[in-house]
Amino acid sequence: MSAQFASSRGHAALVGFGAALRQGLAPDGGLYVPVSWPQLTPRQFGDHSALAEIAVPLLEPWLAGDALAPLLPEIAAEAFNFPAPLVPLDADGRLAVLELFHGPTAAFKDFGARFLAACFARLPGAAAGRITILVATSGDTGGAVAAAFHRRPGIEVAVLFPKGRVSPTQEHQLTCWGDNVRSLRVRGTFDDCQRLVKQAFLDPELGARASLSSANSINLGRLLPQAVYYAATSLAIQRRYGEPASFIVPSGNLGNALACLWARRMGLPIAEVVLAHNANRPVPDYLDSGDWRPRASVATLASAMDVGDPSNMERLRALYPGLAELRTAVSACSISDEEIRERIRAGYHDFGQLWCPHTATAAAAWYRLSPERRRARRWVLVSTAHAAKFREIVEPLIGRPVALPDSLVKLFARPAQCVEIAATLDAVRQALQEGG
Repeated sequence: MSAQFASSRGHAALVGFGAALRQGLAPDGGLYVPVSWPQLTPRQFGDHSALAEIAVPLLEPWLAGDALAPLLPEIAAEAFNFPAPLVPLDADGRLAVLELFHGPTAAFKDFGARFLAACFARLPGAAAGRITILVATSGDTGGAVAAAFHRRPGIEVAVLFPKGRVSPTQEHQLTCWGDNVRSLRVRGTFDDCQRLVKQAFLDPELGARASLSSANSINLGRLLPQAVYYAATSLAIQRRYGEPASFIVPSGNLGNALACLWARRMGLPIAEVVLAHNANRPVPDYLDSGDWRPRASVATLASAMDVGDPSNMERLRALYPGLAELRTAVSACSISDEEIRERIRAGYHDFGQLWCPHTATAAAAWYRLSPERRRARRWVLVSTAHAAKFREIVEPLIGRPVALPDSLVKLFARPAQCVEIAATLDAVRQALQEGG
């Protein structure tokens, strides 16, 4: 039976995995969501523990009937070729941190970006047609996508990032590529960048010039592979302790959180899921009041989560249509910059850990839990980026330098190049035309 995906807005035809991947956004402006949910059990994963091995049984149902299905093992082997270690923070393993920053750009976005690139390279007719990947980034997505697609034949990449809203290290990662990657510094916020990408998809002029697709977590092919590390971690905890894992996920555009919730929906042993937001709080406010009010984003230390109108809220509400159901499924909180600073200091002094501001947001959310709730679960803090990407924030707080990992050292050896544009669709059209 072939897997099918529908638009979250319900006004587009059903498509298979490859079509959803190539289109990125549904024609009605919605996001692709599953029509039905496969139900998996821990036994179906045998004793596998490597990410590439777990990816195959986890993702097979989603590729069923698609031309990419027979290629899934080699796609997984190419994408998941670096680890996601689970590091215990206490003696009995009731608190641990999941390190997702061991890929080529030192952020969790490497998993989804590499999987997406491996799929695009194998799509039927990919070598013959020209595809333009548009990606809006609040810091890490653009660098991961640029690295994954750099010099891929037949694929152009345009990365839109907000001027002054990413760290210096992140900006260099976004602008050091050249070749088939163009970097566009937008005079606006991440929400402006995201709006421009969505407008571009619906623009006839751009659509006539090239086949457009997205590498944001609005693309199904970016989100689904992120469920792999949640599956692997929850299986490891279940095998060792006989208990499900509970995750605290730093949340902005909600892609990483949705990957965790989708893994749980598929039957993986996951208990609670807590969404840790910074001062951009439309999701915590919605859970509190029932009133969905997207708003302009505000700048915080955890800049990759500075999102005032998260795209994946459509998928979250499709998964849990009723407010009462959503409140049962997840909880959320908003963490201040001062709490982030406090947790960066405490992470280093209490645990010897170097935490980026986003990881510190998750740690602060754990400290917000009651002592009883902390003891009742096996909690995993999701660490989304290497602290070296935020040296200007972390180093003064811990009182020592943060060394760059080898992957970032290589990127800093490359020269930067980008074009600054206004936050308008006309400016995007012009930049893409000049680049093409």
